[in-house]
Amino acid sequence: MRRWYLPLTVIGLGGVGALLLSERGRIAMHNLLEKCWRAPDRLLDWNGSLENELDRIQDTLDAIADTLNPRPETGG
Repeated sequence: MRRWYLPLTVIGLGGVGALLLSERGRIAMHNLLEKCWRAPDRLLDWNGSLENELDRIQDTLDAIADTLNPRPETGG
């Protein structure tokens, strides 16, 4: 297997070079970088939605716990 490392590396680097030198490859790289540039904003939006959903789930679980284990009445 070791004798294949160099040829596979050369083929891989050649493929990356061909990708970067072709018009289609440059467009693909531009689109990828553009998506990465917008990723933080989308992650922040997703994070806010996730927090809201977790709060809703916690409220539902609290309501279920209250129905399963009613609090003892405080009275005299």
